[in-house]
Order: sequence, then C-alpha cells, then structure tokens
Amino acid sequence: QVQVVESGGGLVQAGGSLRLSCAVSGSTFSIKAIGWYRQAPGKQRELVATITSGGNTMQVDSVKGRFFISADNAKNTAYLQMNSLKPEDTALYYCNIGLGIANYWGRGTQVTVSS
Repeated sequence: QVQVVESGGGLVQAGGSLRLSCAVSGSTFSIKAIGWYRQAPGKQRELVATITSGGNTMQVDSVKGRFFISADNAKNTAYLQMNSLKPEDTALYYCNIGLGIANYWGRGTQVTVSS
C-alpha cells in the first residue's frame, strides 16, 4: 500500500520562502523519479520540478532560480524549496512518485502567497 503525503504548505507573504516535503511509504519498488506539480483553481495541473533516481533535477522556466528540488533517501522524502515566492505561485501542490510500474499521487498541500 503505497502512500504519498505532502506537507509544508501555508500562507506566506510575497518574497517569502517555504519548504514542501513529500514522504513516501509502503513501496516495494525503488523510486525512479519524483515530480512536483501544482494546480490553481480554474487551471490545469502543471509540472513544476522533477528529480530522478540518478540525481538529475529539472525546474520549469517559471520557477527556475527560485525553486529547488531535492531528496533524502534515508527518509524516503523529497523536498521542494521555494524561495522568492510570488502570488502566481499560489496553488495546491502535489507530489507524484514513479515506481516503474505505476505512478502515485499525494492529496496535495496548499500554498498561498499574498501580495
């Protein structure tokens, strides 16, 4: 029973920072990749950043230089460090885990950035 739980969201002022966590449990397969996505009301879900089992990272242009993805293998946890937050970053942030045979989603954590 694979479970993915996001945490760390909240309300912050523009220019502030948050660190989101994605804890994974119950997997009998090695994690191939982790992706952070976000979805704002009335908009489609969009990819934000990814990290592979080989340690390669990617961030989309809108967050490049501000958001940084990382992982702690011992804790089975991935992180999304978000700096210089903007109101347009406001969204429900989801973690997606790729296990090779299937992908698993968490329920999301809300990030709200006030101007």
